Amino acid sequence: MKKLSTLHWCIFVLIFSMIFTSCKEQTHTKEAATTNESEQPKHITDPLPSWNEGETKQAIIDFVTNATTVGHPDFIEKTNRIVTTDNDGTLWSEQPIYFQLFFALDRIKALAPEHPEWKNKQPYKAVLENDMKTLMAQGEKGLLQIVMTTHAGMSTDEFDKIVKDWIGTAQHPIKKKKYTDLIFQPMLELLSYFQANDFKTFIVSGGGIEFMRPWTEEVYGIPAENVIGSSIKTKYSYNDGKPTITRLAEIDLIDDKDGKPVGINRYIGRKPVVAIGNSDGDLQMMHWAEANAIKNLQIYVHHTDSIREWKYDRQSHIGTFDKALDEATEKGWNIVDMAKDWKVIYPYELEN
Repeated sequence: MKKLSTLHWCIFVLIFSMIFTSCKEQTHTKEAATTNESEQPKHITDPLPSWNEGETKQAIIDFVTNATTVGHPDFIEKTNRIVTTDNDGTLWSEQPIYFQLFFALDRIKALAPEHPEWKNKQPYKAVLENDMKTLMAQGEKGLLQIVMTTHAGMSTDEFDKIVKDWIGTAQHPIKKKKYTDLIFQPMLELLSYFQANDFKTFIVSGGGIEFMRPWTEEVYGIPAENVIGSSIKTKYSYNDGKPTITRLAEIDLIDDKDGKPVGINRYIGRKPVVAIGNSDGDLQMMHWAEANAIKNLQIYVHHTDSIREWKYDRQSHIGTFDKALDEATEKGWNIVDMAKDWKVIYPYELEN
C-alpha cells in the first residue's frame, strides 16, 4: 500500500475533480474622469479585528488603502478589483481529509441500505467499516467507484438538495462541529473587507463547483455565480415539459494547479489582483495574479497551529505547502502564520 502522501493527487483530483483578457492597466487620467473623486477606502478603525497586528495585516490594509485611493499610483479601477481565493485549507479546514471526501463517504453509508451487496464488496465494504487503510489500498479504481456512485447519474437539482441537507447537519468526526462551523473567522473578515471596498470576490477551488455553490453565499457571502471549481460534464433534457440537467461521469474541468488560471480565464476573464491560497495547488493561481500589470497581492495561509487547528506544510498528504512555501518566501509574498497572526481561528471561539 502506498503512503497517504503519495495518494494526495489521487484524492484531490479524482475525488474533487470527478465529483464533479488579460487586464490592461488604465491610466489615472482616464480613471479620474470615470470615478467619484471623493472615493476613499471604506473600512472601520480596525477592519480585521481577529488579526494580530503585524506585517501581514498591515500589508493587506496598505494594499486596499492604496487600491481605493484616487490619485495614488497603485489605485485600481473597480472593474479590475478581482480577488480569487482557494477554499479547502484557505477558507475552512481540510484535515484529516478534504471535507468533500467526508461527504462522499457519508453518501455511501446513506445509500448502503439499498445495496446490501456492499457489505462484502470493496471499496464500499471499507467505507462502511470505516477502514481508511483498506480504502486507500483500493487506489484510483476504488476511489473512482465511490465518486461515480455518489456524485454522478442524478440531476443537478437533486445533487443541490443532497449537499444542502448534508452541509446543514453533518459533523466533523474530530472537531465535533458542523463543517460550516470550521470556517476561518479572520478570512471572513478579510472577504468582507475586500467586498466593502468594491473588490469582487471569487472562490477558485479544486473542490467540486456544485458541491460548493449551494452554501457559499450563506457562509462566505460569495454568490454561486462567483464560485469556480472542478466539474463534471452535464446533459440537458426536456421530457414531458420538464427541463432537467443531469450530471455525467465525465470530467469537464480540473480546477487545481494549472487548471486554476484556466478556470479564472474561462469564468472571470480578468487576471486577479489578489490571490489567496494555502498549498502548492494554488501556486499557478499566484503566478497568474503576479502576471497582472496592475499592482497585485499574494497571500498564503500557513497552517502552524497544532492546538486550535492543525499544523502541517511540506510533508502533509493534504494541502501540501512545499514548493509554494519556498517561492513565497523568496518573492516576499504574504504568508499568514495562523498561530501568530490570528487571534481566533473559528467564529465559535468568539462566543467563549
